Amino acid sequence: VQLQASGGGLVQAGGSLSLSCVASGLKFSSYAMGWFRQAPGKEREFVARITWSGAAKVSADSVKGRFAISRDNDRNTVYLQMNSLKPEDTAVYYCAADGPTARNSITRTQTNLYQLWGQGTLVTVSS
Repeated sequence: VQLQASGGGLVQAGGSLSLSCVASGLKFSSYAMGWFRQAPGKEREFVARITWSGAAKVSADSVKGRFAISRDNDRNTVYLQMNSLKPEDTAVYYCAADGPTARNSITRTQTNLYQLWGQGTLVTVSS
């Protein structure tokens, strides 16, 4: 079982990046998926979550209106489109899977509820 995140990089403030996370070795449609991030010296924090079908989504207040989570179950991939990036968005971004019994939940934003984690991709936003 593996979650492989990619798409990170260096971008100027106000710019955009699109992250991808490809899952293998699991039945992707049985899982809700989430994105988290961890800035240097800080705890890992919730960014966004999407249910197994993509019908429901939730995001942190800090990224609402700027970041969008989506998924393609045919490609076993979850995405995070990040627009209007700010220096405070600088962090390692992780994708995570939660399921299968919780695949319809939109309220599970706590880090410890996710069973599977990717390796992370670094996003650096310069001012």
